[in-house]
Amino acid sequence: MFGIFKKDPLTTLQKKYEALLEQAMNAQRNGKIEEFGELSYESDKLYKEIQKIKEERKES
Repeated sequence: MFGIFKKDPLTTLQKKYEALLEQAMNAQRNGKIEEFGELSYESDKLYKEIQKIKEERKES
């Protein structure tokens, strides 16, 4: 009954992923290569998690 009020975890992860990509881009533009690498790594992990959820939804 109250399922309509639950947030979609995929949407939340997608917003975090986009924010990380933007932070990584800004770090790269400012010459902070180490920070860029760390943010890129984190965004890659989120991307893989997003893809995993999408695949699970396709199978259902």
